[in-house]
Amino acid sequence: MVRRAVKGLLGVTALVLLPMCLQACSGSRDVGKDLKIVDARTGWYDAGIVDGKNKIVPSIAFRLQNVSQEEIARVQVNAIFRQINETAPWGDYYAPAIGSEGLKPTATGNELVLRGNLGYTSPDQSRAQMLVDRRFVDVKVEVFGKHGSKTWVKMGEFPIERKLLTAAAATPTPK
Repeated sequence: MVRRAVKGLLGVTALVLLPMCLQACSGSRDVGKDLKIVDARTGWYDAGIVDGKNKIVPSIAFRLQNVSQEEIARVQVNAIFRQINETAPWGDYYAPAIGSEGLKPTATGNELVLRGNLGYTSPDQSRAQMLVDRRFVDVKVEVFGKHGSKTWVKMGEFPIERKLLTAAAATPTPK
């Protein structure tokens, strides 16, 4: 009799907990619908002197806002930098965006800073002069997001503004 009661109790518990687990553990969320890029700023980061040359690289800083009705955690982002009118990537930056602590509904996360690994160098021009050089080609960045096993979703596209960002700008988000 006790054994039958325990089995019944376990069955009822499973029926109650299963839908909750399916909702909480349901795998992947659509970051394109659940998150929004806010406070985006772009520019050219002063990467210092590399091999005796001044170097600037494209940079984007932004925050993610949870526009869904549920908390979301473990989100990754990838920024793909491309020169205008080119299809081949001109650098990328992958980073975790929201950790296991999650982001509550309507909340906005910490600032993310993503920088390209390729850029412009010059042995004799200042960084500001590089931005106005006739050979300078503008760059855009596409930001993709991913949660769980879902495929990468494009969350936004931004032109990299022709302005110099100083070393005092935020440090890049760890890869």
